[in-house]
Amino acid sequence: MSAEDKIKNGAEKLIGQAKAAAGHIANNDRLVAEGKVDQAKADVKGTVEDVKDTFKK
Repeated sequence: MSAEDKIKNGAEKLIGQAKAAAGHIANNDRLVAEGKVDQAKADVKGTVEDVKDTFKK
């Protein structure tokens, strides 16, 4: 995984955490759900990249 990909995934995860936190504060279930989806997408992307890196070696 390139450094650029790691940064993008980290940023996406951080945005998801911020959305979820804002949703909890505002009592907005939709925003909480969006934040959790963003976090999950970033986690999946990171895992896929890790698997790719494993097979490249």
